[in-house]
Amino acid sequence: MKICIIAAMKKEVDLLLLQMKDYAERGVSDFTVYEGSIGDKDVTVAQCGIGKVNAALRTMAVISECRPDMIINSGVAGGTDASMHIADVLVADRVAYHDVWCGPGTVTGAADGCPLYFTSDTKALHMMDEIAREEGGENIRFGLLCSGDRFISKPEEVEKIKSDFPDALGCDMESAAIAQTCYKAGIPFIIVRVMSDMPGGGDNISEYTNFWGEAPARTFETVSKLIGRL
Repeated sequence: MKICIIAAMKKEVDLLLLQMKDYAERGVSDFTVYEGSIGDKDVTVAQCGIGKVNAALRTMAVISECRPDMIINSGVAGGTDASMHIADVLVADRVAYHDVWCGPGTVTGAADGCPLYFTSDTKALHMMDEIAREEGGENIRFGLLCSGDRFISKPEEVEKIKSDFPDALGCDMESAAIAQTCYKAGIPFIIVRVMSDMPGGGDNISEYTNFWGEAPARTFETVSKLIGRL
């Protein structure tokens, strides 16, 4: 089985590479991917860049050039629900756009020609549920993640997301675009993100800036456990 892990930022990719052994760099389109293994699985790691267009372009390039059997998107996200805390892991069973509306007669959040929600692979979700139970499950949550082309930092921005998606647990800038690309290409995917900040609950920009350390590394270790079971 060949798996591609996509992350938005270099600092995320660097943490992912710590989980790999004997990886090599290869040029794909206009960027570099890292090919190696985690356990007995062939793994490619790619940095997509921040935002929906970057995420979609890089995801399609990886699908075309690397031919993965599954895509895992991992990295950080902001919490949008009081039940979430910094360093909690959100396994997105569904993803949607919080900043899309195509006009009268359409549903807020649904891209043209697509369902409102893109759903993660059922088998991978089941395996993540097993991992959560084995680890106690206290900081691994399952639910809705919403994406948009804006770093969410103000209470009113969180309120707007929650007004359209009351059950949203987190927000980011890439997951829905990666999911849409996988949906169009027929590639199974799963999204695993760690909460780096709580928009609207305090100084989330400082929370985000000071976040990088043990928590993201633990999240990527969880991704490695998932890969070992696929």
